[in-house]
Amino acid sequence: MLAPKRVKYRRMHKGRMRGNATRGNLVSFGEFGLQAAMAGWISNRQIEAARVAMTRHIKRGGKVWIRIFPDKPITKKPAETRMGKGKGSPEGWVAVVKPGRVLFELEGVTPEIAQKAMALAAAKIGLKTKFIAKEEAHTDES
Repeated sequence: MLAPKRVKYRRMHKGRMRGNATRGNLVSFGEFGLQAAMAGWISNRQIEAARVAMTRHIKRGGKVWIRIFPDKPITKKPAETRMGKGKGSPEGWVAVVKPGRVLFELEGVTPEIAQKAMALAAAKIGLKTKFIAKEEAHTDES
């Protein structure tokens, strides 16, 4: 599963997820992409489950790119603990996703297979997503 090798600080603030993604919002590597339609956190387990679902469906035929990385530590206090006594210990890692961010990319398969594979991946994510295809560069030949 994805996780940073090392981080400067063990714990992080929650933060806010206002606005749309300004970077990572275009299909850059593959032909098809899965784009987030809402903001949220995606855990490293969700990313791995989506990757496995996609690669199984395309039968290892195409190439898959994961465009997000879980670099935010999430803390949790033990069950039945009273309030106070500091912040909990790190439990897992999440990727912060804003609307418009491309989560996964795919190439080397037909559009029908790609759409089905992305639908399987989207079911594992838990956010509203959208299937998009790469816009070909428009050149004027006149």
